[in-house]
Amino acid sequence: MKKVNNIAVLTSGGDAPGMNAAVRAVVRTGIYHQMNVYGVMYGYRGMVKNEILPMESKSVANIIQRGGTILKTARCMEFYEPEGRQKAYENLKKHNIDGLIVIGGDGSFKGAQKFSQEYDIPCIGLPGTIDKDIAGTDFTIGFDTAVNTAIDAIDKIRDTADAHDRLFIIEVMGRDAGYIALHSGIATGAEHIMMPEHKAEVEDIIADLQANERRKKLVNLIVVAEGHETGANEVANMIKHRLPNADTRVCILGHIQRGGTPTCQDRILASRMGYAAVNALIEGTYNVMVGIVNNKIHYTPLDHAVKAKEEMDTDWVKMCKILAS
Repeated sequence: MKKVNNIAVLTSGGDAPGMNAAVRAVVRTGIYHQMNVYGVMYGYRGMVKNEILPMESKSVANIIQRGGTILKTARCMEFYEPEGRQKAYENLKKHNIDGLIVIGGDGSFKGAQKFSQEYDIPCIGLPGTIDKDIAGTDFTIGFDTAVNTAIDAIDKIRDTADAHDRLFIIEVMGRDAGYIALHSGIATGAEHIMMPEHKAEVEDIIADLQANERRKKLVNLIVVAEGHETGANEVANMIKHRLPNADTRVCILGHIQRGGTPTCQDRILASRMGYAAVNALIEGTYNVMVGIVNNKIHYTPLDHAVKAKEEMDTDWVKMCKILAS
């Protein structure tokens, strides 16, 4: 086990509220342990182009409450190629960097896993993604904030839906996982939730809406994850065709779910994970993702965090339907 003295931290992939809190924790924990800490700008692109800056304690002052990421993030096709990863390695070596902490999602971990296999720099992953689509942790950085943003928006939509007796179909983020849809749908009393993991038949939803119409329940919310095979606009068109009397509207929440001040939970989660990531490098625990399971720090090998997805509890879907009836 070699001693790690110089570490770098980067944020990669989609931004998530709480990433700044994680960067802050990494920088200050590293400095506490007398390490040299560097920030890599624009994710893996910064490694390839040598956009690597020394970080001090004051570099991360007053950022814990900020959304986005002060290190920026970008896609880097060059890092997919062996020549790009070779450049990245050479640039890290110019700064004597011997440990790397990657804050990102599934794609970011794939890059870290590949890089750590090819070179002698240990990598630690922190799950920063609003989708909560990585195995090995109960929550990911940014998920709680994104869900609360969606809840706030859906609550407002319900107010106007109630005023006009309208049916609203609301699309939330979640390309590969429906956790934002599931949590925000339950929390706002949605009548139906449509997710990639759970095949919801539009015909069944229409039948329920027809039953609601007969009993004069005219205000209905349907929450759709963007990754569902039937998008919000397509669902609306099918409903309009079958229920022409329903006053139907579509609202796509979009990127407002990525921004904003991180919640208390996301700030604490990110701080604990960043702190644990540095300690993992010090203790010789390499090439793992730091997660939290049952409120305790949990390490998952990067290859497992990359390949596996958490299974969704379908009983939650059943509960939603019963409570909304």
